[in-house]
Amino acid sequence: MGMAVVNTRAGTGIDAPLVRVEVHLANGLPGFQLVGMAETSVKEARDRVRSALINSGFEFPARRITVNLSPASIPKQGGRYDLAIAVGILIAHGTLDSHAADGTEFIGELALTGELRKISGIIPAVIACKNSQHKLMHPLENRVDAAIVEHAHRYAAESLLAVYLHLSNTEPLIKDKNTPLQDTQHHQLPVWEGIQGQHQAKRALLIAAAGSHNVLFTGPPGTGKSLLASRLLRMLPPLSTDQALEVASLHSIKQTQMPVTSTAVRPFRSPHHTCSAISLTGGGASPMPGEVSLAHHGVLFLDELPEFGRRALDVLREPLETGEVHIARVSGSACYPARFQLIAAMNPSPTGDVDDGRTPPDQILKYLNRVSGPLLDRIDIQVDVPRLPDYQLTLSFDADEPEDIRNPKEKVMQAQQRQLDRQGVLNAHLPVNQLADVCALGSEDLSFVQTAAEKLHLSMRAFHRALKVSRTIADIHGAAQVRRQHISEALGYRALDTLIRQLSSS
Repeated sequence: MGMAVVNTRAGTGIDAPLVRVEVHLANGLPGFQLVGMAETSVKEARDRVRSALINSGFEFPARRITVNLSPASIPKQGGRYDLAIAVGILIAHGTLDSHAADGTEFIGELALTGELRKISGIIPAVIACKNSQHKLMHPLENRVDAAIVEHAHRYAAESLLAVYLHLSNTEPLIKDKNTPLQDTQHHQLPVWEGIQGQHQAKRALLIAAAGSHNVLFTGPPGTGKSLLASRLLRMLPPLSTDQALEVASLHSIKQTQMPVTSTAVRPFRSPHHTCSAISLTGGGASPMPGEVSLAHHGVLFLDELPEFGRRALDVLREPLETGEVHIARVSGSACYPARFQLIAAMNPSPTGDVDDGRTPPDQILKYLNRVSGPLLDRIDIQVDVPRLPDYQLTLSFDADEPEDIRNPKEKVMQAQQRQLDRQGVLNAHLPVNQLADVCALGSEDLSFVQTAAEKLHLSMRAFHRALKVSRTIADIHGAAQVRRQHISEALGYRALDTLIRQLSSS
């Protein structure tokens, strides 16, 4: 009787837990039994593996074959276990030496011809394999994605036969070279290029970038809301290597085009307003990441915010608060990171403008109420983007731009560095129990902000977020302590709340 144990990696969320493929060949009627909480797509491996072995020139054992994927507590999906099962059969049958797979992990889907096909989630598997100090054999089609993991010891194989020739030392594969992500400096375009006026909106966007705050732009069509949102990335610092790997891992699981070619590139996701709640948060029979996770360490831009479904918007509450999204299905569960910055834009009226005289106040209020209060509480800055007073054909740099919005990139970098030096996180992610120490308000300033919050009917969450925005404004100005002028400016960024109160009282 033959026995073999081969290691591979499962795909569970952003993790890649180790799976032992135990292969046992016994006497008896020929058969192929696969156990270990394997779904239908995994159980179909018996047909793929049989055809791949035969078409690669190997003898398929006429024995009773039992394959156990251990531990059975981990759900298994897809064809990523094919290569490990095939190698296990070759070892158990004596075609390969019993120690041929020692210290090596195998991952890849087999075609009926024996060729290796690309799999999803290769980056988490390479990272986990590197941390275990194991070598990895993976499909050639995954070479580009896998190469960004530094110090990984891996081999890219084109077929099952190539893997056999390597393990038998007949034709060893050449160790694949890694090309880790670099902190490259891209040419920086002017942040405010092509945007005339809108000084308050620019100032709000600068504050949002400095403290990683969520922003809502409200204004008539054509005032530049989407254009302003697109400029946020120009102010943000590059990703760290670890952050870039997290982003690349999520896109590897989803099998979308790799957004990260260097650490200077942050993801920018802009889903259409017809998207569903599941497409935003992720899900499916086998839980996959959604838009909020694909925007991790980047920006999620929601244009025409009230046009999104109410359920789709409300599922954003958890990731906005915790930076994670937990997906539970009958077949399994997954937790994906979702630490993104939300930029939203909307018209103040279903017809575009509250001053066009086409919609009564009660219908405008009904339209605005499509965005729930709990979601608005999680948006730190609400700013009005009005129509420009004149019409211009040519766009030029505004020489009269206020000093507080000039050199926005430098201001953001300096403010973020102050926050990281002081508390280790940006102000938007500051725990509430540290807020009193970090803001350190004087008695008069504290009384002022408490009175203002009461008159504005702010919830406790909105009150805390206003204090965080105040702290960011103080950091931009290099102030050690939050003052009344910083608090006043932060409380002034409540444009939609003000509009709703005006309509409610009319």
